[in-house]
Amino acid sequence: MTDKRAVFFVSDSTAITAETLGQSLLSQFADQSFDCVTLRYIDSEEKAHEVREMVNKAYRERGKRPVVFSTLVESNVREQVVTSEGLFIDFMGSFLTPLEEELGTRSVATVGHTHGMVTPEQYSHRMEAINFALQNDDGGSIRQYERADLILVGVSRSGKTPTSVFLAIHYGIFVANYPLVEEEFENSRLPGDLRDWRDKLFGLTIRPERLQQIRQERSPNSRYAALHQCQYEVRQVEALFRSSRINYLDVTSKSIEEIATYILKATSLERHRL
Repeated sequence: MTDKRAVFFVSDSTAITAETLGQSLLSQFADQSFDCVTLRYIDSEEKAHEVREMVNKAYRERGKRPVVFSTLVESNVREQVVTSEGLFIDFMGSFLTPLEEELGTRSVATVGHTHGMVTPEQYSHRMEAINFALQNDDGGSIRQYERADLILVGVSRSGKTPTSVFLAIHYGIFVANYPLVEEEFENSRLPGDLRDWRDKLFGLTIRPERLQQIRQERSPNSRYAALHQCQYEVRQVEALFRSSRINYLDVTSKSIEEIATYILKATSLERHRL
């Protein structure tokens, strides 16, 4: 039995709000140890039931009531988790519901992600992660790939660099990125530098029309920015992802926060905590 109290951040979306507010509250208890788990996209009764079972299991194994920070909106989903053996702290009900009643309107709330330095160790790790992302941008320093938590791959200007840096800054994850070019498409095989790290690869793709707009800003009226070139590269890279069994995401209409959250969920990577 561990002395750490189990904590669950539960959300029907990215869980950024639940994590931010929950961590802010937990930081007031410096003499306590917590074992935190983030559960994102809990948007059905079935998923909520699984959360309830996780909370109940943690209670049975640890002998202490888990703490559940929730931003669940749907009442039928929320009620599943409320009936667990945990201490349920409902940010939506506690704060938004009274405001909705007072203002006579339904809320549309977006809470930004805070960026406080919790400990010197966490700050140092974040800086290392950022430096790693910059050193390993666009295929640089491939000798360090053993240290990478994640390697993003995709065509040029598909969002690899900003996603790498965002994951480093906000989650302390060591991310490299590698551009796939025409030579790889002709062979229909992953570059040799990547084959040993297949389990760390995650692909980013983008609609050709959007890719053309981005490239046009960088290199106007070039072959690089031509629509037919963008169409070719996107078609080929997605075929390579499928043949190599690399999970990938179309980032065309997604924010950087949504891209990062999806990757975390798809890869089971978690925010770095010391």
